[in-house]
Amino acid sequence: MPTGPAPFPDTPAPSPSARPARWQRPVHLFPGQGDFSVSSLVHAARATPGLRTAVREVFEEVDAVAAERGLSQLGPWLLGPKPPSGRDLALAATGTAQLALFGASMAVHRALNEAYGTPTAAVGVSFGEIAALTAAGVFGVGDGARAAHDLAVVLASCPGGLTALTCSERSAHDLLEEAGAVEAVVAVVNDERSVVVAGPVAALGLVEKAAMDRQVATVRLRLPFSSHHPALGRAAEEFAAAVRAYPRSGARFPVHSAVAGRRYGPTDDLAARLADCLVRPAAVPPVFRQVMAYRPGVLFEAGTGGALASSARGVLAAALDPAPPVRAPLTEPGFPW
Repeated sequence: MPTGPAPFPDTPAPSPSARPARWQRPVHLFPGQGDFSVSSLVHAARATPGLRTAVREVFEEVDAVAAERGLSQLGPWLLGPKPPSGRDLALAATGTAQLALFGASMAVHRALNEAYGTPTAAVGVSFGEIAALTAAGVFGVGDGARAAHDLAVVLASCPGGLTALTCSERSAHDLLEEAGAVEAVVAVVNDERSVVVAGPVAALGLVEKAAMDRQVATVRLRLPFSSHHPALGRAAEEFAAAVRAYPRSGARFPVHSAVAGRRYGPTDDLAARLADCLVRPAAVPPVFRQVMAYRPGVLFEAGTGGALASSARGVLAAALDPAPPVRAPLTEPGFPW
């Protein structure tokens, strides 16, 4: 693994006039672990000086935690001449991939702040809640990284898996019943056409076969654990106990949780609420509609993919006319940073 960053040629940043003036009062969307593209982050950092700086700065803090937890440095690896693939991260020590995803979300958030100002609100989905709360200043970057690693360690003991289905929540429940997969549950509702189910591997196999029989597209997520499942109560308790050790501050902007289904408030036990992501389902559409109360001019996905942005477009287009634009910067060539 490389130990030092390699310089990239400077690329001129777009002039302020190239940035759409209507993109005011942004909302940042922090995705979970199912849509993490290392190559998108690497390519965008090479092409965008502001993002490259944000990656370097964020991972200096993340790597201090990596060293503390006995892991290799990520920043020099990601910014070096031979950056890792998703497979490389998956095969690395437990927590490496989660620290990379947390740092990537924080770096995209920071670069968007520089380009378009502080968000008026944030939406956190599952693992993305840690980054959303850190972005809002509730946790420092170091403690957010520690929480991300804590969760990775706990997830390593959560057997089972996660399967994405291209159908509605109602259809997913029908599939579970038809398959006789009594140990599988609907874990995440992304929109009217996309859900994720969780459970033991054998139960997911039954669901996938029933989906194939109904001509419903299905993809087993490349995550070696289950989540959002009521059987994971002990793991949730362990994670909550770890997070309670970290100090918290007041949020600089509102954070809405897809698991809680609402905005977090100053009296919330955030350790317990973050742990809910292990045992309770996440419903994404309601929180997209909630943040429209802030009258955002744009929604940005603060991650490396575009699945969450795609869900937001569908949900908001059905609810609002006109709906604000939703952008996934790292998936859009020529995005105006």
